Amino acid sequence: MSTNGPNQTIGLTTISRTVASLAVGVVHTLERAMVGDGRMRTARGNAWEAVCADRARAEQRRELDRLVAELAAARAAVRDRREERDPQPVS
Repeated sequence: MSTNGPNQTIGLTTISRTVASLAVGVVHTLERAMVGDGRMRTARGNAWEAVCADRARAEQRRELDRLVAELAAARAAVRDRREERDPQPVS
């Protein structure tokens, strides 16, 4: 069955796909004109930015873990000094 006949109907999905395709083309052309070919966003560039962001978040988590460990050690040291100075009577 041929879809190129004279009685072919255009459905809502066909119109939506056409409009989306035209919109993507316009955005692509506009981006190329505004930022230039050398600064166009690419899948590779997006992936690298995601990798860099993941590394930065991991570094922040390590730094926070280190600070929490230092705080816990400092509190334990203070607690130990208090117990040495003021021993609690055992009943």
